[in-house]
Amino acid sequence: MIGDIRETKECQLKDPMDLFHSGQVVKICAPMVRYSKLAFRTLVRKYGCDLCYTPMIVAADFVRSAKARDSEFTTNKGDHPLIVQFAAKEAQVLCDAARIICPFADGIDLNCGCPQRWAISEGYGACLINKPELVKDMVRHVRNQIDNPKFSVSIKIRIHEDLNRTVDLCQKAEAAGVSWITVHGRSIEERHQPVHYDAIKVIKQSMSIPIVANGDIKTLKDAENVHHLTEADGVMVARGLLANPAMFAGYEETPFQCIQDWVDIALEHGTPFTCFHHHLMYMMERITSKQEKKIFNVLSSTSAVLDYLNDHYGV
Repeated sequence: MIGDIRETKECQLKDPMDLFHSGQVVKICAPMVRYSKLAFRTLVRKYGCDLCYTPMIVAADFVRSAKARDSEFTTNKGDHPLIVQFAAKEAQVLCDAARIICPFADGIDLNCGCPQRWAISEGYGACLINKPELVKDMVRHVRNQIDNPKFSVSIKIRIHEDLNRTVDLCQKAEAAGVSWITVHGRSIEERHQPVHYDAIKVIKQSMSIPIVANGDIKTLKDAENVHHLTEADGVMVARGLLANPAMFAGYEETPFQCIQDWVDIALEHGTPFTCFHHHLMYMMERITSKQEKKIFNVLSSTSAVLDYLNDHYGV
């Protein structure tokens, strides 16, 4: 990581807010545990992704341990604009993490949306939507302690059953200086229920900062529809990009060139086999038969995967 960081110091950090002022819908790769790492961010940036997030990092671990910093965060010159997402429950800990990351990334995001039981029991993630004063305090602290005015501070939330509470949370965060808010249009309890795009629209109409819509966006057409339904300034995609990293470039399914690009990038970055293989399983889900999946999904080495791709697809 240190080599990567030195390289980044020489590169020009970007102001993510410039994207929101461009007049175009901002196309964003979501924070995904294990998946939205440097190699995958490099791939989606090749195919029209404007802004990328890291996987969620627990701020307290990041501040405390150099080992955690090295394993959780890598970047390079081309990896911008980049948002580092943190799980935090104390303002000063979030500030300390932001201060460490500030020279190497373009902003931080506070996770107020993760519904996993472990996160909520630790006081992280979606339980923060019920603590608007704490969220406001955390945003304000980072704003006050980071000198770079272009360094963004955003939050990612889920919605309440009572939407007035969500609007109140967003307005408090806005008053504290939040740069933008990403809204996943489901409540903490909802998993696969339809996304409440109407709720995102209400939030958008209640705010003067950019709002990003998140939830069930699988194609570029979906992204356009969601923008139309919500009037959001950006769209954030998770599983849709895993299945098709080229979706923002308008491809309906993963093109073979994108698979070739993934192989090249993953090998160049030394991506661990499991991650390399899982990404390919997602990318090839729609373009392989059941029989092919049975064979491909149990391959157990990089060389076996490369041979299979070469023999079957000329990749």
